[in-house]
Amino acid sequence: MKRILVPCDFSDPAVQAFKFAVEVARKSGGEVILLNVIELPVMSDSVLMPTLSFEEAFIKDMKAHAEKNFIKMKSKWAGDVKITTLIEYGSTTSSIRDFVQDNKIELVVMGTHGATGMKEFFIGSNTEKIVRTSPVPVIALKGNTKVSSIKNMVFPNTLDLDQEELMQKVKALQNFFGASLHVLYVNTPSRFRRDVEVKKEMKAFAKRFMLKDYTLTIFNDYTEEEGLRNFIAETKADMVAMATHGRRGLNHLMSGSIAEDAVNHLQCPIWTYKIS
Repeated sequence: MKRILVPCDFSDPAVQAFKFAVEVARKSGGEVILLNVIELPVMSDSVLMPTLSFEEAFIKDMKAHAEKNFIKMKSKWAGDVKITTLIEYGSTTSSIRDFVQDNKIELVVMGTHGATGMKEFFIGSNTEKIVRTSPVPVIALKGNTKVSSIKNMVFPNTLDLDQEELMQKVKALQNFFGASLHVLYVNTPSRFRRDVEVKKEMKAFAKRFMLKDYTLTIFNDYTEEEGLRNFIAETKADMVAMATHGRRGLNHLMSGSIAEDAVNHLQCPIWTYKIS
């Protein structure tokens, strides 16, 4: 976690994400890249307000606003951590995704308000979209979170034994925070399995990936999403680590994503990693 990207619109969640990223960078000896994306408004040209003239003024004002806030954030929270500030123009989601791919980013830290109701169903938050498409791990958080506060990490899983890449990432994350790992299997009516079978698989899973400082839990609920939410509420976990399949289009609309549901509805930080 040496090169950490923080997309920043200067909202409170974005500022909290920056503060968290600075702590991570200080501990890892890394740097934080603050990125502000300016989306240009779509306008029709007219005699009274030529489009080009408006865009020039808009860009100038937005750039000045961003640079002023960058300076304030760096002076208040950066300390001895290396901070790079950049401004991009275009679509927020695609600009962030392209920046990650082109600049050897290792971790994205994003603040989020979450998305609810029809907005969640049809649009989703920018953070949710990055979670679904980012080629590198993403940490999404809603409020002020200290790195030192992360001591219990929940890891919902299907217990497949062919998750080598994911498990390397999760174990490195656990080691970085010095946290206990709580492997969670949610048993649902639609995919009900006997406890004796699941317990056997959980033990095999822990042995296969040589887990340390961990617990194994079977939790019964109506859906995987509800099971994860209720388990988090019961255990008061400090972070959730989970995979996302990065579904898009109709497939995403029909099947949804547990990771995106977690980003929208859970209050604790969510670490995600996209797998094939």
